[in-house]
Amino acid sequence: MSLLDCFCASRTQVESLRPETQSETSIHQFLVDEPTFSWLPPSARASEVICSTNVSHYELQVEIGRGFDNLTSVHLARHTPTGTLVTIKITNLENCTEERLKALQKAVILSHFFRHPNITTYWTVFTVGSWLWVISPFMAYGSASQLLRTYFPEGMSETLIRNILFGAVRGLNYLHQNGCIHRSFKASHILISGDGLVTLSGLSHLHSLVKHGQRHRAVYDFPQFSTSVQPWLSPELLRQDLHGYNVKSDIYSVGITACELASGQVPFQDMHRTQMLLQKLKGPPYSPLDVSIFPQSESRMKNSRSGIDSGIGESVLVSSGTRTVNSERLQTPSKTFSPAFLSLVQLCLQQDPEKRPSASSLLSHVFFKQPYFEFL
Repeated sequence: MSLLDCFCASRTQVESLRPETQSETSIHQFLVDEPTFSWLPPSARASEVICSTNVSHYELQVEIGRGFDNLTSVHLARHTPTGTLVTIKITNLENCTEERLKALQKAVILSHFFRHPNITTYWTVFTVGSWLWVISPFMAYGSASQLLRTYFPEGMSETLIRNILFGAVRGLNYLHQNGCIHRSFKASHILISGDGLVTLSGLSHLHSLVKHGQRHRAVYDFPQFSTSVQPWLSPELLRQDLHGYNVKSDIYSVGITACELASGQVPFQDMHRTQMLLQKLKGPPYSPLDVSIFPQSESRMKNSRSGIDSGIGESVLVSSGTRTVNSERLQTPSKTFSPAFLSLVQLCLQQDPEKRPSASSLLSHVFFKQPYFEFL
């Protein structure tokens, strides 16, 4: 049976697997062996989730973005029986290649395998003909990338960066503790709810270090990453040599994301892959304001208007039913950074992976010890 057949075997609800039958071993077995498609029920309390697989129960409000390399449309919708706002991702599976189907399958399944407040959860997944519908909580503030484009084009304040990164790194640490490498940590994969909860999405690139019951020190799986994700990748992942890479490659991506949030621009955005790799290998670690690694203004505006990326919150439109941010709180940050923030960036961007901190130790960095900021 092909992956497309697996997706479309049911036109309503997909048969679920009871959570008590799952274990860490089965998670890694899925990552390695890619078994038949199945879902776990949501981990949240029943009163908090929307489980309806009836299409007529959802009223699409507006398309708020595109995802999955523009193959998926992301909609703000209302669950009419309860009035709850939800996010719906709709994908025409007939337009997906076998490789894309595998990635989509992995993202949907793993969102139910993992149970952590800082990992994005899918509430309900079902098919309508060849269309896959994924229902998830509505993240009122969208992605961190969307916040940059809409409210902070020159970069966020350190206070806001601190709270966004802390939640995202907590989710990343959970994945690392479960022996998984995220491989796509960036601002468009960091989502923020109306009450300020930060969750990490983008699980389709995930890879396991555990194989046949043993945890390996490095992996040598080098997928053909799209050019849109390459600026965040570590030197060792781009290099694709016999040394392989491990969870420390994600820490490098945290450093690039920190620069992205601080400056409002993506480092290396306009560089060819070879030039990008040479720049990353050159060292020493650069600062968030190193102009040589950022795109020029004209190109930057072109990229910011395109609104196409793989995050669930990309290209969010301000409309009735979406939360807006109090403009009084949107202060343009000063282009000076604290020693603590610069230290965090330089640690993450070490060329030698062994010199980078683990996600767990990164959470104890002095930068995250500052007073907490509330979104609301």
